[in-house]
Amino acid sequence: MPVHPELQALLQTPFADMLFNLRESYPQVRAMETAMKPAEADLPPVQAVENRVVTTAQGEIPLRIYTPVGSGPWPLLMYFHGGGFVMGSLETHDLTCRNVVRASGFKVISVDYRLAPEHVFPAAPEDCYAATQWAVENAKELQIDLQRVAVGGDSAGGNLAAVVALMARDRGGPKLFKQVLVYPVIDYFSHAQATPYASYRDNAEGYMLTSQAMEDFWSLYIADERDRANPYASPIRASSLSDLPPALVISAEYDPLRDEGEHYAECLKAAGVPVTLKRFDGMIHGFWGLMGSVVKGGTEAVASFLMA
Repeated sequence: MPVHPELQALLQTPFADMLFNLRESYPQVRAMETAMKPAEADLPPVQAVENRVVTTAQGEIPLRIYTPVGSGPWPLLMYFHGGGFVMGSLETHDLTCRNVVRASGFKVISVDYRLAPEHVFPAAPEDCYAATQWAVENAKELQIDLQRVAVGGDSAGGNLAAVVALMARDRGGPKLFKQVLVYPVIDYFSHAQATPYASYRDNAEGYMLTSQAMEDFWSLYIADERDRANPYASPIRASSLSDLPPALVISAEYDPLRDEGEHYAECLKAAGVPVTLKRFDGMIHGFWGLMGSVVKGGTEAVASFLMA
């Protein structure tokens, strides 16, 4: 089906154009992305929002804690924002987190992990894992139900959620009951290497995120080429995907990342992990974080999965 009409105008914005030159323009793209944040009056209310800086083994990590209406203990979603490991913040994903809280009744903790190129791999996943450990260790204060702690994220944040699930398994860390991967980055990409994913060719340009932008994101994130195959950078490279929490994988029809996310879902299934895969036709990368009706289906899918 054609690109959803609510997304057509977005494809003509300067923000989309700047992604074509990401290596040179990422500071400007960061500023423009922050400026696109909805007005405070347009943000859906939740019971409480608290900004906090916590001290972990990785240093100080800013968090934003969203509490749903009602009383605890609440199930928890640790949320890792997208942005190609280079962009994104607590502000850019404020709307997304509020939508999830309201739809699911989960407490959400959004993690402001360190960004590349100032902080290359493995800073981001180590921050996200450390923040998850902190939340579990402080479950009583936060009024968290330790039987229902999930991780989730979109795009690069989907990568980080998948990686934190791997880390938790490998390190004997927090027991996670679900992982939510919204059009996740799963596998290192470079035009210099043959990619098995047709969506990198079919959706290479014209749909906001481009395959060239993905190559630029990776080049800014991975400083040592040996890390390209590290499963904590490319989760699909893990020697085993067994014993991971049930996963929801969301993909978008017009997204360079469509096929790798769907392939990861199939690999998880083959490893015995329960998986729900949902493709949104007519959608582009980034649709889930937008205002309007296009986001509703994705939020409902995430909420239904978390509450099941």
